[in-house]
Amino acid sequence: MTGERSRVALPARTVESRLIVVARARRAEDYEAVLDVLIDAGIRSVELTLTTPGTFDLLTELRARYDGRADLGVGTVTNGDDLARAVDAGARYLVTPVTSPALVAQARDAGVPIVPGGLTPTELFTSWAAGASAVKVFPAGQVGPSYLKDLRGPFPDIVAVPSGGVDLASAEAWLAAGAVAVSVGGPLLGDAFDGGDLGALRTRAEALVAVCAGGSA
Repeated sequence: MTGERSRVALPARTVESRLIVVARARRAEDYEAVLDVLIDAGIRSVELTLTTPGTFDLLTELRARYDGRADLGVGTVTNGDDLARAVDAGARYLVTPVTSPALVAQARDAGVPIVPGGLTPTELFTSWAAGASAVKVFPAGQVGPSYLKDLRGPFPDIVAVPSGGVDLASAEAWLAAGAVAVSVGGPLLGDAFDGGDLGALRTRAEALVAVCAGGSA
């Protein structure tokens, strides 16, 4: 099935905030200090990446710490075993950088939202037709917001989240082009996971939250 009844919706809090922060740290032990700042600054959805060693080990603890305040998803999911483990650990949503109908079907069967990545119209439509909750336009910085406007011509109902190279300046344009949310990593986090100024991170996060909260897409 590829109809709406088989599509698991993204978490309401993530959709309402229109912003997902991708937290890619050197090690999972570094998450807490940075996430404390982000969530206190108004971030309501964070993607914890499996390229960060120890993510699974701390996910349950982090979920308990931020319960009721933020959705914690698991990203860089590229195989069925990791997807099943993320589901078992309570990920609120899943993100994969690849176009894989098999992963979409597995997540859908588990009742967990999934956002698969792609760049070409064929890749993005393949994931959408398979029942993805949304599709990740990646790397978004290589195409720009006008690309989403073009995609919505043949695919007017597609739900898209641009990721990769999205910053404060482009977030508003992506949302205006029809993105359900923007996914932001390095341009927001900077050197926060490497001992950078967390006060500066808070300022950047508050500014990004304000941009994403302003107006409707």
